[in-house]
Amino acid sequence: MMSESTPDLAFPGTQPGEPAARAMQIALVDDDRNILTTVSIALQSEGFATRLYSDGETALKALLDNPPDLAVFDIKMPKMDGMELLRRLREHSPLPVIFLTSKDDESDEEAGLELGADDYIAKPFSLRLLIARIRAILRRADPVPGGEGQIGPPEAAQACLTRGRLFMDPARHHVTWDDLPVCLTVTEFLILEALAVRPGVIKSRNQLMDAAYPDDVFVDDRTVDSHIKRMRRKFRMVDPEFGAIDTLYGAGYSFTDG
Repeated sequence: MMSESTPDLAFPGTQPGEPAARAMQIALVDDDRNILTTVSIALQSEGFATRLYSDGETALKALLDNPPDLAVFDIKMPKMDGMELLRRLREHSPLPVIFLTSKDDESDEEAGLELGADDYIAKPFSLRLLIARIRAILRRADPVPGGEGQIGPPEAAQACLTRGRLFMDPARHHVTWDDLPVCLTVTEFLILEALAVRPGVIKSRNQLMDAAYPDDVFVDDRTVDSHIKRMRRKFRMVDPEFGAIDTLYGAGYSFTDG
């Protein structure tokens, strides 16, 4: 078992100063040393830098004091489990997070999404799939040309979007409602943007999944529903009367401008 008092463990391949550009940093939080070692080596072979934590308490402080580009949390851990870690992290940070869930526990998946996870993968998982999901989320999190950690081809900078009381700035990942900030995860931002671009137009769950998961990553219907539910809750924290995201049962969702 990895010492729980050790906040960061460096594996071969993360020597400082080797590449000219900063390697994207991935934090791995799991009490299983074998998983930490295996995933870390696989990520480093793909050009990522890794930061490893064996318990949630140690990880929380490090993630807030020195945020990585993305974190991967196991759910079942001692001291502080992944759910509590994500809940407390979301009080201060929209850091992209992928959950590792139990194979047959759908309640873990739903609860994680409602707490603000960007994605989840069930154990046992494919390293190739995990790396694909990480790359997909990092692309969505940093679409600006020349952005630090840009992965993939440059894309045109996106203009700010104003729809009634809603304001969205994709370049800064900034959202306000009635000039009050609303903290959205990367996935929530992309779903809302897909709806707000064309107010009143119904977007099916498949269309919203394509907007939020553009890399042919399979997700099911309840993933979008969970993100929508959490978005509504966030907006109602700044406006208890918020009702701009409409549900048309059996068809999908739409944004009501106003």
